[in-house]
Amino acid sequence: MENEASSQAVSLVFGASGYIGSNLVPFLASRDKRVRAVSRNRAVLEGREWQGVECDSADALDPGSLDRVLSEVDVAYYLVHSMAAGANFGALDLEAATNFRDAAARAGIRRIVYLGGLIPNEPESLHLQSRFETGQVLRQGQVPVTEVRAGMIIGPGSAAFEVMRDLVNNLPVMVTPRWVFSRSPPIALSDLLSYLAALAVLPEAAGKIYDAAGPEVLTYEKIMRRLADILGRRIIIIPVPVLTPKLSSYWLRLVTTVPVNIARALIDGLKHDVLADDAALRELVPIPLRNVKESIEDALAAERSLSLPAHWVEGSIRCRNFEPRYAFYAKQATGKCETLAEPDRLWQAICRIGSDHDFFALNALWWLRGAADWLLGGPSFRRKRRDPDVLRMGDVVDAWRVIALVPEQKLTLLLEMKLPGAGVLEFEIVDLGSSREVHASAYFHPAGLWGLLYWYPLVPFHLWIFKAMTREIARRAE
Repeated sequence: MENEASSQAVSLVFGASGYIGSNLVPFLASRDKRVRAVSRNRAVLEGREWQGVECDSADALDPGSLDRVLSEVDVAYYLVHSMAAGANFGALDLEAATNFRDAAARAGIRRIVYLGGLIPNEPESLHLQSRFETGQVLRQGQVPVTEVRAGMIIGPGSAAFEVMRDLVNNLPVMVTPRWVFSRSPPIALSDLLSYLAALAVLPEAAGKIYDAAGPEVLTYEKIMRRLADILGRRIIIIPVPVLTPKLSSYWLRLVTTVPVNIARALIDGLKHDVLADDAALRELVPIPLRNVKESIEDALAAERSLSLPAHWVEGSIRCRNFEPRYAFYAKQATGKCETLAEPDRLWQAICRIGSDHDFFALNALWWLRGAADWLLGGPSFRRKRRDPDVLRMGDVVDAWRVIALVPEQKLTLLLEMKLPGAGVLEFEIVDLGSSREVHASAYFHPAGLWGLLYWYPLVPFHLWIFKAMTREIARRAE
């Protein structure tokens, strides 16, 4: 018989930079848990600015990195998946699970809590098969595993939810595949987090598998209609038989900002009805469950309550002008240049952006863009910098505003031009040891179809401009 974890025992969230992990970490911390957040990139976790959370880095594909982060751990939440890795993600998932299972046994932890997916009969989806097989691999070890299987999660940043939000916002008339009539029991993010937290400390949950679901079973078509009603959008959905899941994934690449590999893996599973038998979980953890309408309203309210991070973070509502109709995920373009210049010199050069209308390179194009904004009533040419050499929080730089800065590391500017969407321009200085790398990145959250039509033609120009800008910053710093 296992005992409840003490208040000082560590709850490890492995895969903390992912969607569920980035929400589970503050959820556990708010309940006075000692939480250790781990992902491959520690800097990403530290950028979240979680209070009282230990941040560390490890890679499940590197067994030697696991023993240290598993030290003193009582419960480990395993939230790793490799969908973004491409076609080979299934094999990577199994290798990662094997390494983690064995390391957990060496560390003597009490429980692994694994979040998998609802499994239909005879699943053809490689994504669903991989989630099922990952659970099997984890259960083959010495540490008891509690597996929670969930389908569509409704919350800000959930890939399935964001695909639907993009479709509703971008396409008033949708020609859709037949999978829009597949059924699913969506669950609110907050309800799923409550289940995950509760199961970790219940002795009777060890070694068990539970389906987690919301109180309604709906088709994806009905879920989109409810989302459209809440967002105040009118949509027409026309299903056609010729759009297979594979063709759908190519179509979605154009109309959604959700990362392509993730969207494609999800679409493969939508040909099935994905249903749940959650009676056992409801009896063990009796919490009031939100219906779809309440779940969507909670998701939109959660976005508005998010605080501004230390730099741009995917989905930040502040970086979307507090407009939930704008895409959660951003389109991105980046240019970079390696240099021997010292960070302080690079920072000085970067902080002069916009002084005397100097944007480091191709200033004529910057002027034309500003002129168009000015004609539309935007802030370009109407504002001046407070100081030509020094920037601080809140300063304006022509049509930009400083929303975050970390001296000699990052400068984040919010775009305030008249555009069909919201944008951020971020400069970063990356230490490579004997040299540095300067990055200039644009992140754009499109506002519907017009936002997408604005972004795509400009991608080649952005890549060209940002490469030229970083080269010039490096030259001036040197």
